[in-house]
Amino acid sequence: MECRFCSAPLERVFVSLGLAPLSNAYLTPEQLGQTEVFFPLDVYVCDSCLLVQLPMFEKPESIFGDYAYFSSYSSSWLKHAERYVDQMIETLGLTADSMVVEVASNDGYLLQYFVERGIPVLGIEPAFTVAKAAGERGVPTLEEFFGVALATRLRDEGGSADLLLGNNVLAHVPDLNDFVAGLGILLKPNGVVTMEFPYLVRLMEGIQFDTIYHEHFSYFSFLTVGRVFARHGLTIWDVEELSTHGGSLRIFARRDAATGPPVSARVNGLLERERAAGYHDIGHYAGFQARVDAAKRRILEFLITARNEGKTVAGYGAPAKGNTLLNYCGVRTDLLGYTVDRNPYKQGRYLPGTRIPVYAPERLRQTRPDYVVVLPWNLETEIVSENAYIRGWGGRFVFLLPHVRVL
Repeated sequence: MECRFCSAPLERVFVSLGLAPLSNAYLTPEQLGQTEVFFPLDVYVCDSCLLVQLPMFEKPESIFGDYAYFSSYSSSWLKHAERYVDQMIETLGLTADSMVVEVASNDGYLLQYFVERGIPVLGIEPAFTVAKAAGERGVPTLEEFFGVALATRLRDEGGSADLLLGNNVLAHVPDLNDFVAGLGILLKPNGVVTMEFPYLVRLMEGIQFDTIYHEHFSYFSFLTVGRVFARHGLTIWDVEELSTHGGSLRIFARRDAATGPPVSARVNGLLERERAAGYHDIGHYAGFQARVDAAKRRILEFLITARNEGKTVAGYGAPAKGNTLLNYCGVRTDLLGYTVDRNPYKQGRYLPGTRIPVYAPERLRQTRPDYVVVLPWNLETEIVSENAYIRGWGGRFVFLLPHVRVL
């Protein structure tokens, strides 16, 4: 195995989460009698460039074909997207003569706000399930994978971008160099790239091992993402630290030759903080496995104790991260009877590996569980607020990472 960025040999294991199915491969009732394919979920860290990464076991076409994640089912994420749109319009002076392109545009959750404000957009989304939803929302969408070839074609057709953005896509790219090179090609000479992605520092600090799954190929520190963009002629001139997805970065980049604001003090400040914390040293990445194993034991202790005490336990949400956690911890229906999700696409299906059934949220009212384990913990405020009714029968919310919390 070679590093997907610098091609150095990959030998150092960052964390091993055993074997797991593809985390978005939800099962229909007809598939319950069929065999599921499990892949190693072993994460490596490159000794040379320090990129934390998963080898590719399945082609992107298999992972992102019949895709079950629809961004629009989270109200807080929609608000986050709309705030970003207003910020970019004001900061970059976008008008009806501008072009905004989003890579991995999902169901049009973000670009719809540019459309409402009269700014031309193009979504690029390879998953036909969500690309179809985007089209129905009035967001022009290409159902293709992004890279140098597509970027070159769009540029030659006059589709260069004033703003080129991607939220939670950089981690999903197996050919990292082809993807980032494509960003530079599609940009106008003074265009701006923004990328949001889960932040490796928050993953390690918060023991967020559940954010690791097969469609997340790479996990970035600011130090490493800076190296990747610099290699392809892109300068990161600003960075924002966000609370989304348990802690993310939003980077702002432009071509090296472009004009624009000076490099922000936040860029050098974050680099200095990472170096002070040790993220430039390969030794810093050791020991994460032990912390993950300890978290697993805490989770199982809570669930087993609850069931031994005669308590009923259900889940809220059917996110990919929940599937990593449940499979790694060996949780089945004896410990978590079912889960619920707002996404109709997941309702009536079963979680991959664990075979835990997924129902509509009304199931909670019908069965009145003692504990509701919130699997998309990054949406804590939204979920607790919208489902506060469970307290009416004495139900309590449970969050499992980094330590078990019962609210």
